[in-house]
Amino acid sequence: MKTYLVGGAVRDRMLGITGSDRDWVVVGSTPEAMVAQGFTPVGKDFPVFLHPRTHEEYALARTERKTAPGYKGFVVHASPEVTLEEDLARRDLSINAIAQAEDGTLIDPHGGQLDLQHQVLRHVTEAFREDPVRILRVARFAARLPDFKVDKHTLVLMQDMVAAGEVDALVSERVWQELSKGLMAAKPSRMLQVLRDCGALKKLLPEVDRLYGVPQPAEHHPEIDTGVHLEMVLDQTAAINAPIEVRFAALCHDLGKGTTATDKLPRHIGHEERSVKLLRRLCERWRVPVHCKELAEVVAREHGHIHASQSLGAEAVLRLLTRCDALRRPERFALVLQACECDARGRLGLQQRDYPQSARLQALLNEALDVDTAWIAEQAMQQGLSGMDVGKRIEHARVKAISQNSVLRADSTA
Repeated sequence: MKTYLVGGAVRDRMLGITGSDRDWVVVGSTPEAMVAQGFTPVGKDFPVFLHPRTHEEYALARTERKTAPGYKGFVVHASPEVTLEEDLARRDLSINAIAQAEDGTLIDPHGGQLDLQHQVLRHVTEAFREDPVRILRVARFAARLPDFKVDKHTLVLMQDMVAAGEVDALVSERVWQELSKGLMAAKPSRMLQVLRDCGALKKLLPEVDRLYGVPQPAEHHPEIDTGVHLEMVLDQTAAINAPIEVRFAALCHDLGKGTTATDKLPRHIGHEERSVKLLRRLCERWRVPVHCKELAEVVAREHGHIHASQSLGAEAVLRLLTRCDALRRPERFALVLQACECDARGRLGLQQRDYPQSARLQALLNEALDVDTAWIAEQAMQQGLSGMDVGKRIEHARVKAISQNSVLRADSTA
């Protein structure tokens, strides 16, 4: 039995990236032999085991044979006779098909080291076309390694796969898994660009694909194209290392603009509510986690109002905070503001602009939260009030607290 370090850990070490999970491939062994040595079996579709001490994954060397459409349509063969080279040949990209022996020797039958030097994402063999998830993986790696280019032959192969309908067989869990990783990468816009280049964006995210070529008013969007704006917003979320909820909200915040613009009137009237409806369909299709969906809905519906909030008085501010559920969920509202700030800065020449709306609304929210609602409710009930009347008393107190904030007073005298 021989073990080899494979995949991302080898690739990232050569790129100077630390912190990658270590995966191992085992040649010349059997499931029974692995269990006898204390390994714990965890693989559902093929033999994978956890090391008894390190808990790192060890997979038996295997080959695959395509039997049906989609990423599950494979017959996996794992036996002591499968060689390391045969195992590496089934991997997606050359940079992921490098193995390292226990003595440090590199086994690189597909030129992965050279592709790392030349910054190229290139498929290993024609077997690449058998797994549509690999289209998403290439796009995700392009976002993670934004200086790398997709090999032209690999791109043609991806285009052929899309044309053959392979993408249609993808299941929601895998799509969301890869999309979320791409959104969390260094340059998420590259994922959209690669998916669009191969035709997969139109299949997977037609609501996003429809934004490209859609004009916007130049006085607000010097970049004009809504798709370009979306890419810039996504890259702003990466620049501040925003969490996945914020990045997904950025992806979906303007979906309605693909259905509202005309050449003569690119004003996108009513695009906010349309965006909410479209993102709900998207979330249902790919089973997006609820916390991402909920934040995206708030941002899609309210980002325009938050951008314009500098001119709002105390009552209007409280209505905005209430619509955003900021009083109950202030931590989430902070993420809403992050997404809005990235939207404001995701415009040509305005990437470094100030966004005072965020600090102002946060300060006014804090004033509203400091109101002792329990005491007000108790006093109101002692006076014989109940129900909506108590609520109005609390609302009045919050409006008063907001109006007395120095930020709002400064605005009113400016």
